[in-house]
Amino acid sequence: MIQTTVFNPAIKPSLKEKESLIDFLFDNLQEYGDPKSDIEKCVDYALKETTSFGGFILVSYLENEISGVVIVNQTGMKDYIPENILVYIATHKNHRGKGIGKELMKKAIDLTEGSIALHVEPENPARFLYEKVGFSSKYIEMRLKK
Repeated sequence: MIQTTVFNPAIKPSLKEKESLIDFLFDNLQEYGDPKSDIEKCVDYALKETTSFGGFILVSYLENEISGVVIVNQTGMKDYIPENILVYIATHKNHRGKGIGKELMKKAIDLTEGSIALHVEPENPARFLYEKVGFSSKYIEMRLKK
């Protein structure tokens, strides 16, 4: 069984731990990832190191090494927009297929109060995991970048 740690505005990671989380996500999200600067903004939002509603970071470990990370940010909304958004989930590329992602998803759902939204690209194989734990596709998201 994996060991997990939860970081939030009350229990923050050390600077070294924070950098390790950002590096882990950057390395393991691969083609579905974002620049490190965006990942850091998400971490800061979850920890309320910037003006935000907060959230949490769930980290799993195998043999004292990070094996997975989930970041959930609170939206400050309710009903018409879910209260939470699961921004990132990644498992270590050498530990995929061992149930770590599914266990992290279940723990993240248990830790979250209210509804959860997430964005996933149609061809991302993680989509099947999300469906297995109860997520459904309600909308097609469209964005206008300015």
